[in-house]
Amino acid sequence: MAVVVGYVATREGRAALRRAAEECELRHVKLIVINSQRGGKDFDADEALKFEEELDSIQRKLSHLGIEHEVRQLVRGNEPAEDLIQVAEEEDAEFIVIGLRRRTPVGKLILGSNAQRILLDAHCPVLAVKASRDA
Repeated sequence: MAVVVGYVATREGRAALRRAAEECELRHVKLIVINSQRGGKDFDADEALKFEEELDSIQRKLSHLGIEHEVRQLVRGNEPAEDLIQVAEEEDAEFIVIGLRRRTPVGKLILGSNAQRILLDAHCPVLAVKASRDA
């Protein structure tokens, strides 16, 4: 069993990663960190290097904490929701952890499309995490 977390280098992404790591420690299961990028002409080598360095840093932190983990950077043209759901199914995940960002009153009418798709289409429970205001 495993916990799958969607990670982007934002406050919300870091909050989701922290919570997912805590859950893995409690449950004694593997953490699978997914950074999903659509790729294409807008995804250049500098950007790829930046993401790779960020994911290497996460890998070192998780190793230091003694959490069994796997970090995957997926650049295969899928929407992040599609990648997270697919990995969760392949790994028979206990649940998926995603970060949610604060929205304006009008924005609250529509949840982010990736978050909404994960919440509605995932075959396992989804834990949605908000970043603290001071994080």
